[in-house]
Amino acid sequence: MQETLPTLITDLAYILIVAGVTTVLFKKLKQPLVLGYIVAGFLAGPYMPYTPTIGDMDECEQWGQIGVIILMFTLGLEFSFKKIIQMGVSPIICACLIMAGMIGVGNVAGGLFGWNSMDSMFLGGMLAMSSTTIIYKAYDDLGLRHKHFAGNVLSVLIIEDILGILLMVVLSTIAATRRFEGMALMESLFGLSSVLLIWFLVGIYILPILLKRYKRYMNRETLMIVSLALCFLLVLISTHAGYSPAFGAFMMGSILAETVEAEQIEKAVEPVRDLFGAIFFVSVGMMVNPEVLLAYWPVILVLTISIVFGQMIIGTLSYLLTGSSLSDSVHSGFSMVQIGEFAFILAVLGEQLGVTSGKLYPIVVAVSIITTFITPYMIKLSDPVSRMLERNINYGAVSGIKGNIHGRKNIFGSMNVMRKNIIGTWKALLQALCYQTVSYLVLSSAFVGFGLATLKPLIGAYCIPLIVIFISPFLRAVVMRKNHSMEVQFLREQGGMHVFFINLTILIRFILSAGIIYSVIEYSSDMPLYIDIALSALIMGLIIWSRLIKMVSIRIERTFKQNLRRRENSVCSYSRMLRGRDIHLARLTVPELSKWAGKKLSALNFGRHNNVHIASIVRGKVRINIPGGENMIFPGDVLEVVGDDRSIESIRQKMYTETTGINDTLQAEPLTIRRYTLNNGSAFIGRTLANSGLRQEYHCTVIGFEDESGNLVSPSPERIIQSMDTIWVVGEYESLRKLNTVL
Repeated sequence: MQETLPTLITDLAYILIVAGVTTVLFKKLKQPLVLGYIVAGFLAGPYMPYTPTIGDMDECEQWGQIGVIILMFTLGLEFSFKKIIQMGVSPIICACLIMAGMIGVGNVAGGLFGWNSMDSMFLGGMLAMSSTTIIYKAYDDLGLRHKHFAGNVLSVLIIEDILGILLMVVLSTIAATRRFEGMALMESLFGLSSVLLIWFLVGIYILPILLKRYKRYMNRETLMIVSLALCFLLVLISTHAGYSPAFGAFMMGSILAETVEAEQIEKAVEPVRDLFGAIFFVSVGMMVNPEVLLAYWPVILVLTISIVFGQMIIGTLSYLLTGSSLSDSVHSGFSMVQIGEFAFILAVLGEQLGVTSGKLYPIVVAVSIITTFITPYMIKLSDPVSRMLERNINYGAVSGIKGNIHGRKNIFGSMNVMRKNIIGTWKALLQALCYQTVSYLVLSSAFVGFGLATLKPLIGAYCIPLIVIFISPFLRAVVMRKNHSMEVQFLREQGGMHVFFINLTILIRFILSAGIIYSVIEYSSDMPLYIDIALSALIMGLIIWSRLIKMVSIRIERTFKQNLRRRENSVCSYSRMLRGRDIHLARLTVPELSKWAGKKLSALNFGRHNNVHIASIVRGKVRINIPGGENMIFPGDVLEVVGDDRSIESIRQKMYTETTGINDTLQAEPLTIRRYTLNNGSAFIGRTLANSGLRQEYHCTVIGFEDESGNLVSPSPERIIQSMDTIWVVGEYESLRKLNTVL
């Protein structure tokens, strides 16, 4: 009886076979692989009658969902929230401008088609967000990940993904109530921000400690399994919390990005990412329906043109106004001329809520496919367009606009130096106080909610003191941190209202912290209000007075900062200083067959020949910051290079062309082992192994002498070869054949 394979296996086999053929073809044609995957999906999909079709579309969609999760996880590994914070508010402002502009374009387009308000509103949401996965893959295929604008684009895309979750909540609320509710929007924004902060704080505190403690058990295989387990754990938590699986995967990636194992995790997960990423893009190609393209081709054409020109214009202007150069702005705007998987999620959401028509989903899928095809060509087109604009536009005017947006550096030019120092000190102090107060209060509130939900049913009112003890280090930090800092000491020396406002900040923080304790006590207290308030203030005072809680609080914060800064090095500080300028930092990996291997930096002299500087050499777990001329380069080294786009592209091409090609290397054959018994006529009798010439003349080596019992005895170089010795020799076939003539 012939055994039949499950549909899942046959479908996967067919997908990989078709994808393998098409990707090799597209690689030969020097086209992006993502296009090959989409073509493979169309050929294997249900709408192509001339080729075999997969058996179960639902299973393929599930494979594609796994692909999105893995892609978002690896994206988070490279672009952590800390890096976005270091870049400032520019990516946030840029993402908001682009999304607002594209939502407007979608609403106008829907109105032109005569669609109802809900269809138009959901269409605007679908057009608002570019595809992170498609751009990420296109940059990889085109070799543009090291470009300065690529980092800006991917940072904005991450912000769009986060804002997209908020957009889903807003559209769901509007669909349910048929009106816009500002309070619901604020609650959703607060909830999302709290979840982000809690996951980030808890993850940064716990995960680096666990990875460090069990480091000796972590090889490449176990690190990959543990990383993916953590990824899918947060995916499950994210889904139960009402957020998308991709959001949870991205969050775990961003948390692990702050650990020293991030680069190892990225390399370990890379094969899994490539496999499931390919399946995801193949599943997207399966959605191409020629009948839908024919039936709605005018709508699809208008939407495609709207997205392309909308992103080209709105995107370019948004990047320009938020501080990017003209060239980077054009490259960035042209990169985002597509819609991605988030549009599919919104389309399904509209159908589930029953507020959108059924035509919206197939139209959006078709537009997504077309814009995905266009994306690589638009990225290539951005280069000549940017050069043309730079030749014909007075960039001084553009720089003036950019300078006005960022603010005038000399706004306090007419003030004296002391006043500028005071204002700068207050700004730094208030910023630090806001960060720490919000972080600790949100964390305390989360633990209070968790404790009341889990401990109260088990131990009743006894959970109250346990919860208060647990959150006491956080509340003490809210009130006492920064009270003796250099900023506070400087402001107290100024006297007057400065002292009053410093004391006011302490009082406000005390009231907020006591309010957290009050919420815990009031939850199960029958006492009058004023007693609860007085008891809360008393407990807060005891927390501040306790030296034990002080030591615990300091230790917790110190551990968190150490975990957060484990990957920081001297490059981080000046990489932030380079933001918005022509030169930037790029990471290049030395190929295995590089001719640079074993050479010193002084001999390569990149500064003179390529106008770049090597800021750091990363070799496995070792980092060599600011390497000197005596440092050598080895295959697999990651070079952190500082320069402009042209210089970095020059050294990147040089790195991959100056390799030992297949024709330059000795194509050695596999080794062969032979057994020989020497007779009296052998020329080697009487010689020692060291001066026999076996290694020098015949490129062979004797691995052992066979004794009378048949065992091999390892020889020494001084061993004299005698008549009737039986030797075992290892060498290439031609060398052994040559040796055989004299033996």
